[in-house]
Amino acid sequence: MSHEPVIALAGNPNSGKTSIFNALTGARQHVANYPGITVEIKEGGSRAGGVGVKVVDLPGAYSLTPYSPDEVAARDYLLEQRPDVVIHVVDASSLERNLYLTTQLMELGVPVIIALNMIDIAEMRGIRIDSAELSSILGVPVIRTVGNRGTGTDALLEKAVAVAGSETSWVPIDLSYGTSSDRALAILERMIVNCGLLADVAPPRWLALRLLEQDSHTIDRVERLDTDGSREILDTAGKLAEQVFREMNDETEGVIADHRYGFVAGVVKRVRTCPVENRLYFSDRIDRFLTNPVLGPVVMAAVLFGLFQFTFMISRAPISWVESLFGWLHVVAWDLLPRGFIRSMVVSGAIDGVGGVVGFVPLIMFMFFFISILEDTGYMARIAFLMDRIFRKFGLHGSSIVPFIVSGGITGGCAVPGIMAARTLRDTRERFATILSVPFMNCGAKLPVYALLIGAFFSSNEGTVLFGLTILSWTFAMLSAKLLRSTVLRGESTSFVLELPPYRLPSIRSLLIHMWERTWLYLRKAGTVILLASVIMWGLMTFPALPEELAEGLSGNQLAQASLSHSIAGRAGRIMENATRPLMGFDWKVDVALIGGFAAKEIVVSTLGTAYSMSEVEGGGSVSLSEKLATEEGWNPVMALALIVFTMLYIPCIATIAVIKRETGSWGWAGFAILYTTGVAAVMATLVYQAGTLIT
Repeated sequence: MSHEPVIALAGNPNSGKTSIFNALTGARQHVANYPGITVEIKEGGSRAGGVGVKVVDLPGAYSLTPYSPDEVAARDYLLEQRPDVVIHVVDASSLERNLYLTTQLMELGVPVIIALNMIDIAEMRGIRIDSAELSSILGVPVIRTVGNRGTGTDALLEKAVAVAGSETSWVPIDLSYGTSSDRALAILERMIVNCGLLADVAPPRWLALRLLEQDSHTIDRVERLDTDGSREILDTAGKLAEQVFREMNDETEGVIADHRYGFVAGVVKRVRTCPVENRLYFSDRIDRFLTNPVLGPVVMAAVLFGLFQFTFMISRAPISWVESLFGWLHVVAWDLLPRGFIRSMVVSGAIDGVGGVVGFVPLIMFMFFFISILEDTGYMARIAFLMDRIFRKFGLHGSSIVPFIVSGGITGGCAVPGIMAARTLRDTRERFATILSVPFMNCGAKLPVYALLIGAFFSSNEGTVLFGLTILSWTFAMLSAKLLRSTVLRGESTSFVLELPPYRLPSIRSLLIHMWERTWLYLRKAGTVILLASVIMWGLMTFPALPEELAEGLSGNQLAQASLSHSIAGRAGRIMENATRPLMGFDWKVDVALIGGFAAKEIVVSTLGTAYSMSEVEGGGSVSLSEKLATEEGWNPVMALALIVFTMLYIPCIATIAVIKRETGSWGWAGFAILYTTGVAAVMATLVYQAGTLIT
């Protein structure tokens, strides 16, 4: 083969496709960008028999007749990129549902290999599948795998490389869809061949199928050609679809789907044997308790509470080690560098700024690790199921649970992919309400701010406080959604169906890969965006320099404070302080940090680290930022709680605003998000501070 083989992984959601991808590629993976595709697609590298291959993890899809952006992205990738072979990951315990997509892949003609995955779960349920017979009937290789253990993945990769190396041409299968449909397909296929319609994109029969099904995406693609032949084919397809409907009393899409399912049922009957008795499987037994309307929420709350408590407990020591490291770097740099702007920039701008953020990497690592356990075991889907009842009361669709969880429903997510996940919502009002509410969730960027202030003022109850903040963020987001759905986005909620995957034991390798992926993104952000922002904020807090006449008579910390106050950032903060000090208790240093937080919420911590480092003249202290704030004049638990609430709710970061604009298609909604979130933050932080001050 003259080029690097490309292997695409396709499969239904919850089929174990990601586990197969991780087993094949390990840590050699990244997010790929393809023209016209906005849904996330991962790529990774692997080797088999000395041959390097590219492995592409397509979004989960139930069908190639797309209903969601994920399914559109998966189908468009196959048509536009034409991989050498497709590994279809099939859940062996749900053969009928999964083989429907196999049938569509074979209709397209792409070379297919079936990974009969989670075969251990199927056999535990008493299901036996004759993989050799399945391979013989379908005419494609079938490999038995257990993705989360890596069982069978080596053989799977070797077979994929062999198929790719043989340069097998795309040969669509020729299924029968009933007399009426077959007659219509023959007419359309003949017209497509004569016209040469999209000959370089898709096989004629597959294209005829899509047009007869009245697939809107295919029709749009053909309409854009705007030729006499394409218009004639579209007109004929519409008339033939109407004719099939009159003859069969059903839409053509339903007629064709019925025949596909009939074909699949015949295959499954020949290759699968099941126990006769109606068993209650292991996952179903557990779900009797975990999804119970009364017990389920109690267990969920206990699991999440325990997660936060345990995370803080085991991360306390590693955090202190990292803080000690940066304290040592502070002292060394202060002693080695000559007095002046360079020393100030390196120590206060870079080391103390970035150190305040990087210090919380252990906490974030453990948080991501435990979240991955919830995802890989299948319990995260149960959380979504339990939350659906609540979501509907606030005017949201049950599928909104995914964007909320991805955005930080369990502290540590990110609003950017959370907002993108809202694409699965078909109703525009539900989608916009979700997009405008998910920034209130506790994303991973807010976690360093919480950890800093909790460590300074609530250190005796760290896990409890973070659990409470999670509940608080959900409350604000739900109330926000209710407000939006009752005013600017009024309308009825649509129906919701959720698939609950079977419970599985996650593999340590998969958990470590997920943890490292997310932690590395955080570290890369700390080493680039946050470092640059910290140095910029240092410059704004350094220049212009304090004139000699104003510095006269000042020394030590008084001089440092006066210089900081005279800077550009200091002047802006002083102006803002006139409003924020009486309302929320924030001094000008906090105000400057909150301005920097618009770029990324972690910069709130790095800017505070820079500000309090620059306000001291001694370079030998290795006191952590939390310890500084705990003893700083003007700081107290009430003010810290008000700052936490403001950080939780105020203006999303630049990246989130850009995604809101892209997903809503309007700068108006992006501007509304800025004003709306910041207004809510100001009101709630003021209430917290004023009420707390009265009480204490």
